[in-house]
Amino acid sequence: MTDQEIIDLINTALANEFELNIDDMLPGAILKDDLGLDSLDRVDMVIVLERAFNFKIREEEAIREIYTLRDIHNFVINKKRELK
Repeated sequence: MTDQEIIDLINTALANEFELNIDDMLPGAILKDDLGLDSLDRVDMVIVLERAFNFKIREEEAIREIYTLRDIHNFVINKKRELK
C-alpha cells in the first residue's frame, strides 16, 4: 500500500464515520477547529483507524500529539512501516 493509498483510505474512513465532506479533508485541517472533532471523537477515530488498517493503537504517546489530518496521515504511515 502506497503512502497516497493510506492517505486516501484515512480520509475516506474518517469522512464516512464522522459525516465529513471529503473536500474538507485537507492535510492541514485541524481536527477540532476545522473538522469539528472533539476528544470523544478521537476515541472513535482510533477505532476507525484500527479497523481500516488492521492494527492496534495502544496508549502511544504519538496519538496524543495528533492535531491535524496530516498528523494522522504521518502516524498511520509510520505505524504501517513499523509493522512490515
